[in-house]
Amino acid sequence: MKKSILLLAMLGNVGNVSHANEGMWMPQQLPQVTQALKTAGLQLDPAALTRLTEFPMSAVVSLGGCSASFVSPQGLVVTNHHCVYGSVAQHSRPERNLLVDGFLAKTFADELPAVPGTRVFVTEEVGHVTAKMVTAEVAALSGKQRFDALEKNEKTLVAACEKDPGHRCTVASFYGGLEFYLIKQLEIRDVRLVHAPAEGVGKFGGETDNWMWPRHTGDYGFYRAYVSKDGKPADFNKDNVPYMPKHFLTLAKEALKEGDFVMALGYPGRTNRHRLPSEVAFTFDWNYPAFVKASTETIAIIENETKDRQDVRLKYANQIASINNYLKNRQGMLDSYANSDLLQRKTKEHAELKNWVQADAKRRAEFSADIAQVEQLIAQRDAQIRRDFYFNAATPRLLTTAHLLYRLARESTKPDAERKPGYQARDLPRIKSRLDAIERSYDDKVDQAVVLNSLRKYAAQSAKERNASFDTALGIKEGMTQAELKTLLASVYAGSVLGDKTLRANWLGCPPEAFANSSDRFIQIAIAMFDDNLKREAEDEALSGKLQQAYANYMKAKMAYMQSKGQTIYPDANSTLRVTFGNIAGRSHGADGTAWMPFTTVRGVLAKATGSGEFNAPALQLAAIKARDFGPYRDPVLGTVPVNFLATLDITGGNSGSAVLNAKGQLIGLAFDGTLDSIISDWDYNPANTRSIQVDLRYMLWQMKQVDKAGALLKEMGVE
Repeated sequence: MKKSILLLAMLGNVGNVSHANEGMWMPQQLPQVTQALKTAGLQLDPAALTRLTEFPMSAVVSLGGCSASFVSPQGLVVTNHHCVYGSVAQHSRPERNLLVDGFLAKTFADELPAVPGTRVFVTEEVGHVTAKMVTAEVAALSGKQRFDALEKNEKTLVAACEKDPGHRCTVASFYGGLEFYLIKQLEIRDVRLVHAPAEGVGKFGGETDNWMWPRHTGDYGFYRAYVSKDGKPADFNKDNVPYMPKHFLTLAKEALKEGDFVMALGYPGRTNRHRLPSEVAFTFDWNYPAFVKASTETIAIIENETKDRQDVRLKYANQIASINNYLKNRQGMLDSYANSDLLQRKTKEHAELKNWVQADAKRRAEFSADIAQVEQLIAQRDAQIRRDFYFNAATPRLLTTAHLLYRLARESTKPDAERKPGYQARDLPRIKSRLDAIERSYDDKVDQAVVLNSLRKYAAQSAKERNASFDTALGIKEGMTQAELKTLLASVYAGSVLGDKTLRANWLGCPPEAFANSSDRFIQIAIAMFDDNLKREAEDEALSGKLQQAYANYMKAKMAYMQSKGQTIYPDANSTLRVTFGNIAGRSHGADGTAWMPFTTVRGVLAKATGSGEFNAPALQLAAIKARDFGPYRDPVLGTVPVNFLATLDITGGNSGSAVLNAKGQLIGLAFDGTLDSIISDWDYNPANTRSIQVDLRYMLWQMKQVDKAGALLKEMGVE
């Protein structure tokens, strides 16, 4: 695999890694941190982790938002409970509440289709394509022209890559647009729900314990990947067969103890450790507080609108869980930020970088203008985010659907290669899945209430802050009261049939003329806004083109500066495959003022269980704990079954479901959370505080055997 010369130069001196456990490393970088891996305790050859089609890397997959792994030769996939939660909710009804009771398919035929759009992505190749993206021609361009040229090159690379049927290819940006890699993944489209424990296990502790320690949550669940009889990815079909992965993870049999080496293999979503001080200030002074306020209000509205409608409540269960998770995350970051000197340190570091640039004529000529430019462009981008915050929140979900359908119709009149990304032939299955998913995740009454809350704030803004085409198309006038806005919204919703699954699907493949003749209110609004949306999109793309150019050069300067100080650098997380490593470790200074032990046990489940609400552990589980029916899963030191454990793994959102392996590459658990006072590590890594939370494999196996009676699955995974 071709590597960037610049990247290798940055990684040349492993001894200068600032913190041994810090870093979300690209697999191809691992040979450069061999000594750190060996010192931490890895017994495998680090070079083995660079080979994506061999063990253990080929067993690690992405679900497009969560991480997961193959754990059997028959396509069985293990991930977190909260990652399969949407699929469980989709099949839950008041008379058969799988969220509460859990689900176990006794046979392959009993397995249920996952929520529409669920995919299993197996990464096969990662290639460095910066030279093919930023060609000499592109390097000479700026603004919209640069954006368009980059987009054209990206589509060319993706199209060539996807000539291999059954694969999904993407071009990922690293180091703020300084480097680009082409990611090739096998895309498995038939994914089925196999097993999820009861909510009283998989979500034990609920929002009370979310991001907290000690924790006692059995956050695990299982999917199975299916393909056609010829072994190719295919849409759901009863005749499909389980996918046979080239490799799958084996389960560890040795007991874990504090200090043991661990590594997490997964797809972390987003970190922001290379951001500028102005980005830090905007995020923590405005963006996160606005998010927290809006999310708090949204949760309260959904809870109120669904309190007496159990089926609708089940429809929104996954959304509520997701909002709650992000809400607590963002509030935790705000609390940590308030007690930190992050902005002051970032400001000082940025000033030192600029001084270093100014101290040398060559560096000044190469970097100075772009550093000044990137600060100006970021301010412009942040102003737009602030301006459009309520507008975006006030857009009804079915209007977003109408925008999608009409844009698809317009783009479909062009040759496929000339269409916008997101509207090409390769995107049609995803679009169809989005439309299908509305059926079990949407309610008109709930959506109206949520939209109205943001619409009244949007309408209170000055005319220059609002979207004129939206106002005109929807009928918003200056000074409208909340009652008038509510009446207006109700008439718009009443004038649309896009909430009907069949009628909604019928719009796929329709020409633009059919939309123009429609009387559906959301479609009419989408058409009325179309030209202005294109204009705004072009303006955004012009800004993006300028930002890519300036930000990439800023990052080049930062990397050179860090190298001059003997420091290494890894890219921020961007949902691509990464490896992070560390050790099982408690904390001598927990956030609650007490020392944190590295393991929790089922004794804590018994102590917390209340029989209702967030701590509603199943009666069968409690009985097994009281009977001390632990079998081979009893830890010899703890004297009982461990539930969760802490480690110094550097993870973030997207790592949910990541396989946590021991020094031999054997599965020992699944990463699912962090601690509230350390989640600011997305922005500011703190080695003393940063701890990841994992569900212990032994708890999973014990629960499956003693409580859920999932003997067939255990046998499939090689458990005697």
